[in-house]
Amino acid sequence: MKAIYENISTKRGGESFLAYTFTVPAFKFKWHYHPEYELTLIIKGKGKRLVGDSNESFSTGDLVLLGSGLPHTWSSDVAKKKSGSALVIQFSKEFIQNFIQLSGFDKIAKLLSEASRGLFFPQAKEIFPQIEQLPQLTGVEKVTSFLTILQELTKQKNIKLSSEYFSAVKSEETENRINKICQHIQKNATKAINLERTANLIHLSPSAFCKFFKRATGITFSDYVNDIRIGNACHLLTETDKAISKIAHETGFESLTYFNRVFLKKKGVPPRKFRSLALLAIH
Repeated sequence: MKAIYENISTKRGGESFLAYTFTVPAFKFKWHYHPEYELTLIIKGKGKRLVGDSNESFSTGDLVLLGSGLPHTWSSDVAKKKSGSALVIQFSKEFIQNFIQLSGFDKIAKLLSEASRGLFFPQAKEIFPQIEQLPQLTGVEKVTSFLTILQELTKQKNIKLSSEYFSAVKSEETENRINKICQHIQKNATKAINLERTANLIHLSPSAFCKFFKRATGITFSDYVNDIRIGNACHLLTETDKAISKIAHETGFESLTYFNRVFLKKKGVPPRKFRSLALLAIH
């Protein structure tokens, strides 16, 4: 899919790099890229995270480092009618090059090289306070704290997100098309989604559309629809006492049998077991 270019240099002004927090009613699907590196911490929210050809769920505490030019977006679960907030740090190659060419910065240089595929840090909670404090700092203190954060990340376990074969197709037309499709899916996930009608939204035949979607997102159209629906089902399973058959119907599945099969494949446990485990975790 084509990603939109985001001009961060105009936002930076006289700052060496950007570090800011923001709160929104929901994270909207916006497939985009920029030359700057980006470290994003989700302070509050749940949904789908797309990085290159990686398509995964995210929740509060999601910490990801993105390389230069890597397309990405975070998109909230439509069923979760709660606001989302994130802390974002964006810095240019030119800025960080001043440091990584120095002796002792080899581990940070390696980390940034690996970030070309996107890195997820599943166990880095101990450095969250440092990250969250960064927007309040200024001058040398801000820069040194930021470099310390990068150094700490070199010690953390990370998971590469995008495959080594991913090659971004950067065009405004592709970006607009994929955004249009994903917004359509999120809006209509509880209903029957007709493939031909969806393909017509971007003036493609069903077969051409399926190839386009797989190439752009790394997964099939039907798999993406099921991801959205299972995310909505998880919300209903954990936050309501509705019958599983009713949840299957309300989240857009054609039958309870198909819902159970897809849920088991996506979550590794049946819906009933998922609900009982969630209740145990709460209590």
